[in-house]
Amino acid sequence: MKKSSKYEKEIESALIKGEFTDIGKAEFEEIAESLAARKKDAVLNIRVNSEDLKNIKRKAKKYGVRYQTLVSEWIHRVAS
Repeated sequence: MKKSSKYEKEIESALIKGEFTDIGKAEFEEIAESLAARKKDAVLNIRVNSEDLKNIKRKAKKYGVRYQTLVSEWIHRVAS
């Protein structure tokens, strides 16, 4: 039997403590649609100024996300 990872143990602990709650079908479907809309299905390669990239990486670290995720979110917001 495979041992649980630290992350899996944290989730199990949160479930036992009741930190997660059930949601309705409508809310679940809304979340699922939102995630599907953000599905990444294309690749974009661009050249940027190294100082700009350094600043983007710094901001991403501040927000606790990968810099590619941050850039993708910015592109999504501009495109919408």
